[in-house]
Amino acid sequence: MTMLQAAPGFLLLEDGTLFHGHLRAPLAAPAVAEVVFTTGMSGYQETFTDPSFRGQIVVMTSPMIGNYGINSDDPESARPQVSGVVVRELSASYSNWRATGDLGSYLQASQIPVLYDIDTRRLTRHLRTVGVLRGVIGAGEQPTAEAKSTLEACESMSGLDLASRVTTSAPFSWGKPGAAYHIVAYDYGIKHNILRLFEERDCRVTVVPSSTSAADVLALKPDGVFLSNGPGDPEAVDYAPPTIKTLAESGVPMFGICLGHQLIALTFGGRTFKLPYGHRGGNHPVKELSTGKVFITSQNHGFAVEGSESGVSGAPALQVTHVNLNDGSLEGLKHRSLPVFAVQYHPEAAPGPHDARSLFDDFMGAIKAS
Repeated sequence: MTMLQAAPGFLLLEDGTLFHGHLRAPLAAPAVAEVVFTTGMSGYQETFTDPSFRGQIVVMTSPMIGNYGINSDDPESARPQVSGVVVRELSASYSNWRATGDLGSYLQASQIPVLYDIDTRRLTRHLRTVGVLRGVIGAGEQPTAEAKSTLEACESMSGLDLASRVTTSAPFSWGKPGAAYHIVAYDYGIKHNILRLFEERDCRVTVVPSSTSAADVLALKPDGVFLSNGPGDPEAVDYAPPTIKTLAESGVPMFGICLGHQLIALTFGGRTFKLPYGHRGGNHPVKELSTGKVFITSQNHGFAVEGSESGVSGAPALQVTHVNLNDGSLEGLKHRSLPVFAVQYHPEAAPGPHDARSLFDDFMGAIKAS
């Protein structure tokens, strides 16, 4: 068993609330970001490598993290994306036939701080009560002047375009060159499991940067266009809606997930707002309005589209298809006349349940019909 180092550390929130714990490794500098929590009990490697978590310190509500290690198959991007990790207990050992190493060393190699021995129940209850807050992870028993000044300078998530920071710098391909269908996917922070699921459906995917023009995409002659998940404030990605509108009006089938869902709403006149503490985890119930079916879904977002079951605020061309059964927020929409639909949750999961993976088949059906 590898013994964890016991260097004292802390998490200071912007409202002055202080949590004491221990650091997995020495810090080169304080780590600052928005502090959020996720209710996932497993899938921590997928969580920490999800680009939608860029710019956030993630609190794990499950009390023990790291007990099955990490491996080379589960990452959802090339590297960990989180700014920091906060847990109750960081397992000093791991046991799993797929494991290639321990979680603490994996995060340390990417200079991601891990703060453990934290009362994560108290921390989560605080964030649920007052809403998500910016915070700083630092070394020592008490916050230093450096840590406090770093926290004060931390960017607010509202108004922040992070999609342009996590997107690919150049187009790349995924899947077999001779696949039957060609999907062009906008990378606002795309997860690898989305690409895997398209590949399973005999698709080759051309992944393009978030700012790629509609003309450049149409020149690729796609059978369908996909708008990915991603971090940050959707209203700050103001370059996307004009492009999305041109593509949608061309008649090419379009499918959006998470940030892609929010951008489709904005394209057709909708509005978004910041949730008090967001939806993050793999146990969120969503109702499909057309059938009454309830799906248990994987979610990771801090913003939502304004509206109710009766419609999307300011966007009469859009019809609501799914709602969240916990708070009534919008979880799905479709265009009334164009082959365009989207969901707020993550049907590709990774981590999470597979209840809604059939949405990829629905998209393929729209492609075949066109």
